[in-house]
Amino acid sequence: MAEEENSLIQNADGIYFGKVEDEEGLSLNLEPELNNRLAGLIQDRFSSAEMSRDADEGRWMTAYHNYRGLYPKNVKFRESEKSRVFVKVTKTKVLAAFGQLVDVIFGGNKFPIGVTETKVPEGVPEIAHLDINNPVPGIETSTDTSGYDNVTELKNPFDVGYEGDGRDLKAGETLTVAPSLDKQAADSLTVGPSANPQVPEMKPAQQAARRMEKLIHDQIEESNGSSEIRNALFESALFGTGIVKGPFNFNKTLNRWSKEDGERTYDPLQVRVPRIEFVSIWDFFPDPNATTMEECEYVVHRHKLNRSQFRSLSKLPYFDKDQIRACLEMGPSYEEKDYEYELKDDNRMSDISSAKYEVLEYWGIMDAEYAREIGMELDDNVDDLDEVQINAWVSNGKVLRAVVNPFTPHRLPYHSFAYEKNPYSFFGIGVAENMDDSQKIMNGHARMAIDNLALSGSLVFDVDETALVGGQSMDIYPGKVFRRQAGVPGTAINGLKFPNTSTENMMMFDKFRQLADEQTGIPSYSHGQTGVQSMTRTASGMSMLLGAASLNIKTVIKNLDDFLLRPLGEAYFQWNMQFLESDLGVEGDLEVRATGTASLMQKEVRSQRLTTFLQSIQNPAIAPFVKINKLIGELAYSLDLDPDEILNDPEEAAIMAQIIGMQNNVGQTTGETPLTPNEQQGSMGGVAGASQQPTDLGDTGTGGGNIGTGNVPQSGEDQFSGTPRAVEG
Repeated sequence: MAEEENSLIQNADGIYFGKVEDEEGLSLNLEPELNNRLAGLIQDRFSSAEMSRDADEGRWMTAYHNYRGLYPKNVKFRESEKSRVFVKVTKTKVLAAFGQLVDVIFGGNKFPIGVTETKVPEGVPEIAHLDINNPVPGIETSTDTSGYDNVTELKNPFDVGYEGDGRDLKAGETLTVAPSLDKQAADSLTVGPSANPQVPEMKPAQQAARRMEKLIHDQIEESNGSSEIRNALFESALFGTGIVKGPFNFNKTLNRWSKEDGERTYDPLQVRVPRIEFVSIWDFFPDPNATTMEECEYVVHRHKLNRSQFRSLSKLPYFDKDQIRACLEMGPSYEEKDYEYELKDDNRMSDISSAKYEVLEYWGIMDAEYAREIGMELDDNVDDLDEVQINAWVSNGKVLRAVVNPFTPHRLPYHSFAYEKNPYSFFGIGVAENMDDSQKIMNGHARMAIDNLALSGSLVFDVDETALVGGQSMDIYPGKVFRRQAGVPGTAINGLKFPNTSTENMMMFDKFRQLADEQTGIPSYSHGQTGVQSMTRTASGMSMLLGAASLNIKTVIKNLDDFLLRPLGEAYFQWNMQFLESDLGVEGDLEVRATGTASLMQKEVRSQRLTTFLQSIQNPAIAPFVKINKLIGELAYSLDLDPDEILNDPEEAAIMAQIIGMQNNVGQTTGETPLTPNEQQGSMGGVAGASQQPTDLGDTGTGGGNIGTGNVPQSGEDQFSGTPRAVEG
């Protein structure tokens, strides 16, 4: 009994957890009856969430039909309507909106998630500088024999050296000219600004923020995050809402080969990296009483797995192999929903795809009061108002996995963002829904125009059968002869032309196409309309129209910033702080910001302002008051350039400052006179002053020359071209 009690660990909430063999973490230890109750609770919440989104599924299905150019099954046509044409303007608008979103998010040189330090960082100095009097890796300080103190001798990192000089590389160490700022170099930093203008200053919190930002960008790129986010952006443009899940722990295999005894062997390396994935809106069931992810008490993710995928769950952490084996023996349990039949183009029957397993992934809270009702043992100190966050996987009424939410702090690992926010609903509004009415009216007038053209394009005949010989064929072809038996010639068969109303129908079509432009905020000329309008004849007019069209997309990008980019960046930040195996070196308080909106205009404006300011400090009177190294670094950063790659770090800058200082000292000892700003180097190396202005400017203002602008002769003056001259002769 004592061993059994020791195998259970009681957390602060009073729930009993047990250690899983060969795994780190705690898993819920529930009896079989309690497992069934928990599975029933999750299934009940899933059913409630499924019923609450019936109206939303109808909107999404209409949007899908309009995008694909398909008429729903409940649309019936009259016998007189021959045309079934569907003009897919919705597809063009959705793809145009999707292209704009992709261009804003991925059009820049880096992903629009930034990490910045706070205005007043805590736990780290705001400004520090490198103390060149202390030993720094790569720099040795000594006294020169010529009498100059504090002259830095540069140690050549590429010097071969000799055996026993104590300069051997340690295991895992790499040879660099000036290593980047690490803990050893950070110990040489002095808090506060530097009194020596040649000694560079730095902001440790800013350096840590930019290292974290570069790490997040690298993780998103290596985990194929761009492709997953693109899929979510497409569904947001089409249906109004996009879902991204993660980041989660993922063991990535690095292909590595090792060479031993002349033979190469494959030695892969497993590393833990964060990974995000796209979740279709059809498989996502949020809390029906919530309008945002922050208000959700729980979410349910519905999986459709085949037998192989379902069996592979047993290899994942904390999954109960016995429950998975029992579900496999029970057989497939997946039942297709009504909307899944509509989404299939070939309308396949359910018996073809019945060999699937339905798995519900539950993330959310559980009330302590309900936990007691289903039999969970809670401590008496736990109030009924308290709650516990869990993650559970359920299939066939069995709990496959039940663990406490592993993230610190607790969060739901889903990010939902809307194309156009509906303030009273969880799901947003997409492009297809905004132009639904216009799409239907355009289809109606296009069908009417085509049916009318089919009638007006050919003759309608009026035949008097009493004037013709009976039994004749009424087929019409060139050279046809009709035999008459009575009546006035020419009155038995008359050709009638049906009125053509296609022009009026197409005018209405164009009118509602323009209304679709206003409803979606995506004008036709922005995605390739060929018609030339009055304002698109000039470059300035086109620029004005495109500028006005970007106002709508800015609102959409702001939604992405608030509901996708910033929460996703914070999730990556928390993952790195909790799960990253390597040392981050992050000090100070940092904040994650989304830069999707800023990528539209602010970066260009900021780089122009920095360039203008850089030109203004060329004045020698202003230059001493400006931190030129910070200015150049910010300019490179605003141009999406990595300052660490193109600029010297504090150690390299200290080396260069010493080199420049020694060169200046050598120049002073040789007696050379430094150049003044008003002097310029002569052609032979001497100093030449500015050339003097000639004293005699002449009539034309060119120094006495006869070529120049001068004053133009007026009418009546000498040499005026319009004055008539007498011709001798």
